[in-house]
Amino acid sequence: MTDQSWARAEDARDPLRALRARFAHPRSRDGQPLLYLCGHSLGLAPLAARECVTDEVEDWERLGVLGHEEARSPWIGYAEQLQAPLAQLCGAGATEVVAMNSLSVNLHLLLASFYRPVPDRGAVLIEAGAFSSDRHIVASQIAWHGLDPARELIELAPRPGEECLRAEDIERQIAALSGRLALVLWPGVQYRTGQCFDLARIARAAHAVGASAGFDLAHSIGNVPLQLHDDEADFAVWCSYKYLNGGPGAIGGAFVHARHLAHDRLPRLTGWWGHEALTRFQMSPVFKAAAGALAWALSNPPIFSTAPLRASLPIFAEAGMAALRRKSLALTDYLKTLLLELAGEELTVVTPAAPLEHGCQLSVRLRSGAGREVYEALNRSGVVCDWREPDIIRLAPVPLYNGFEEVWQAAQRLAGILKERCNATR
Repeated sequence: MTDQSWARAEDARDPLRALRARFAHPRSRDGQPLLYLCGHSLGLAPLAARECVTDEVEDWERLGVLGHEEARSPWIGYAEQLQAPLAQLCGAGATEVVAMNSLSVNLHLLLASFYRPVPDRGAVLIEAGAFSSDRHIVASQIAWHGLDPARELIELAPRPGEECLRAEDIERQIAALSGRLALVLWPGVQYRTGQCFDLARIARAAHAVGASAGFDLAHSIGNVPLQLHDDEADFAVWCSYKYLNGGPGAIGGAFVHARHLAHDRLPRLTGWWGHEALTRFQMSPVFKAAAGALAWALSNPPIFSTAPLRASLPIFAEAGMAALRRKSLALTDYLKTLLLELAGEELTVVTPAAPLEHGCQLSVRLRSGAGREVYEALNRSGVVCDWREPDIIRLAPVPLYNGFEEVWQAAQRLAGILKERCNATR
């Protein structure tokens, strides 16, 4: 498997290989193709995205305000066109999802509905080392309710000497907090380690003690199969610029379980775009919620940062998440095999090995402690990946546009850099 011919043969028989040509692939300043393994940070541009955005600019130029109703894809109702494909990726009903805002704004909006502390039950459980935005948001929500984040924000760390969290430890912590716990906010995939979690198991544990369960799917949607409805998640939020390939600043999204949509008892922060479409423009002072998760929308959608998703989401529907997942596991397993065979003495793979416990991303720590220098050398060699403090190199072979030979080349370059450093220090 360390032979380049094996990787080329795998690419030749890959049923998804034609998808690669539907994305723009970055090049270096001298025109050389780059090995792009950074879809966990920003997905590549679908070639059709340019046309989708151009269509909207042209309709704006041609129609002005009339584009809201007369554009080729009328801007009123524009985001609603994304509900069905997003629901398919989430494992949800179309009325349970909404495309709106950014992940952080959506998390604040959903916490306004689902974090409702009462005396002696105000704690929120998150993972230690959560993405900083999530932690800031939760801490500010706790403080907003007049509570002390130092007491009510509970962070669960892995066991001493371990990199990742055990499912039983999450359940044990939830049970231990019991009557104190108002909410569990958990990632689908942890951004730093790449660990993928069993969302149904976490939701069951939270509900068993009377707490709500919400999920940050920034690194999950478009990466791993999701079944949010069946998993009984109360809510979820995501961004669209990573695995969904929506582009920088792309519109985010949210999920609210159908059981919360059958009544109007949930408090929410409202805006006019969450008002039912039929009477929205009557400008009534009385808010009448739109059906489903659309009721959480605040403003009309940013058309130019929504349009690229109309190029990317059909590709997911065409390929099928099951096929993408099979290729994803094969690519990531191949990358791990190569790294351990070529440089196993120099590095540790942080991401769990079990297929159900990881997505595209592979997180690597160098045993020498020189990770930042190696990461920078890797970038100079033409491998686009990223670095997360204090000591993690993240690489993500994405099945939509990456292949086995690219993985082989990236592993060879990393191993070569490590060998050069080793020889230089002798």
